[in-house]
Amino acid sequence: MQNIRISIIQTHLHWENTDANLGHFSKKLDAITEATDVIVLPEMFTTGFSIHREHTAEEQGGKGLQWMLQKAKEKNCDITGSIAVKEGGNLFNRLYWVKANGSFQQYDKRHLFAMAGEDKHFTAGTKKIIVDVKGWKICPLICYDLRFPVWSRNAWKNKEAQYDVLLYVANWPEVRSYPWKQLLIARAIENQAYVIGVNRIGEDGNKFPHSGDSAVINPRGEILSKANANEDRIETLELSYDYLQEFRKLFPVGMDADAFTLD
Repeated sequence: MQNIRISIIQTHLHWENTDANLGHFSKKLDAITEATDVIVLPEMFTTGFSIHREHTAEEQGGKGLQWMLQKAKEKNCDITGSIAVKEGGNLFNRLYWVKANGSFQQYDKRHLFAMAGEDKHFTAGTKKIIVDVKGWKICPLICYDLRFPVWSRNAWKNKEAQYDVLLYVANWPEVRSYPWKQLLIARAIENQAYVIGVNRIGEDGNKFPHSGDSAVINPRGEILSKANANEDRIETLELSYDYLQEFRKLFPVGMDADAFTLD
């Protein structure tokens, strides 16, 4: 299996301004000149984490998704990030995983942040997705999902892991940056997978600062990325498939994993 290259974008967001954010991220994508397989954007990258439906939500197939489809084709890679989406009378915090060929998958955030009222405006998702990138299996989740290890848990069948990379896009506030950093490491270790966390920086419209602390972490829990807190940064890292498989063979905790189902 060949290695894959992941580009993470840690940057500020324009509050409830889709056009400004799409323009901002267009420039960021233009700055990625090296080869990459996946570009990762933050949670609600078109608006910031706002629960104001009239200012944030777009219809399924709206402007944000169309931009992602266009940019994935231009960059010839996968692009992922979440957007507030209206569908069937419901509002979803929806992650899109868009491919260069125009196909896409979607994941609706399962764990809604009740302390900010997200659960009163949004509908929770019920199913995870596993995305294939050059044979790698990637499980994308959203922000608050990080705090729920059962939902994030890797599953093992016939010594094969359900996923190789666990990925979180986020608008995680600076006041809780320590749990963010520790939980990302924990998820990598317990699931024997690479973990990627991409978080925004800057103050949002509710005056909450965000420090980013985006990271790419290997299955041993070691941080590979060099992004600093509060730094506007684009970083591309290569993930080694041989390293992942060798580590799983050396320390095969998956063989002792508990079988479980989720209601």
